[in-house]
Amino acid sequence: MIHQTLIQMIMSKKYLVLGATGSIGYAFTRELLKQGIETDILVRNREKAQKLFHNNPLLNIHVGDVQDADMLMDVSAGVDIIFHGVNHPYQYWYKLMKPVTSLVIKAARQNRSTILFPGNIYAFGNIDEPIREETVPVPSTKKGQLRFDLDIMLQEAADTGQCSVINLRLPDFWGPNVTNGLIKPLFGNAARGKSMTWMVRADVPHQFVYTPDAARLFYLLSVENHLPPYFVLNYGGKIVPSVAALAKDISMEAGSPNRLKLLSKATLRILGWFVPLVRELNENIYQFENCIKLDDTKVRTKYPEFEETRFDDALRETINWYRSETD
Repeated sequence: MIHQTLIQMIMSKKYLVLGATGSIGYAFTRELLKQGIETDILVRNREKAQKLFHNNPLLNIHVGDVQDADMLMDVSAGVDIIFHGVNHPYQYWYKLMKPVTSLVIKAARQNRSTILFPGNIYAFGNIDEPIREETVPVPSTKKGQLRFDLDIMLQEAADTGQCSVINLRLPDFWGPNVTNGLIKPLFGNAARGKSMTWMVRADVPHQFVYTPDAARLFYLLSVENHLPPYFVLNYGGKIVPSVAALAKDISMEAGSPNRLKLLSKATLRILGWFVPLVRELNENIYQFENCIKLDDTKVRTKYPEFEETRFDDALRETINWYRSETD
């Protein structure tokens, strides 16, 4: 049993979530509220936040833009944990992600706060071997190089004593409020009885994380008191045997026809002429032709009691969330 003093230390930590109305930020905010922790979020749209979190009395909503340095410094003053869940659309990554991350580091420096950062696999390119914490990144794309640069920025900030950083690397993720161009065409379409869509190939295994599970791990890491200044862990979640198999499971849970359409590389190239987001997605096509795997042995060893959400429950919760959006 955790000593009462330790419980009080945990509960006294102050959390600020950036990107709380996005996918992983939403899941982490929900986890904090579930734990009974008063939580601050910085959002651009108060009404959207109130709807997502049902006006939870533990939630303090600050309205503003994370790129407003003065605003960010103000709301982060005295904060112990800053969740960096800001993730602009692909076409804005090159312009915005480095400046935003610099501002988050500056904000964390005020109180020597800990930054929680959802990492990803882009910096490793089309790698055949499972990615371990010690695997050396070899970026092969512009987005991969950018993600590598963000990791370096955060590591240098931690190494120089400006803040602490916990970088939890994740593969593609799905769950409630995950509405990106990969997941919405699967879960959102199935929830409405429409054909699901995927990119290029549906016959290869693919690794996914359910966002509430990732959020729970972030919380467990956030209450650790003896981690190194820069700490990296992988969490791979579940490898589905194929996206076709996942689509079948989704359709069975949703009670919808099992129809899966594939967008070919040629189709994506043509769409890219007109849709900036798709144009940027084409750089990452290798991720849909191969199974890029995160080895998460270390996190599962560190938290042997950690229980992931049952697969069918996770499917049901995600489908029900999409359906609730149309009510």
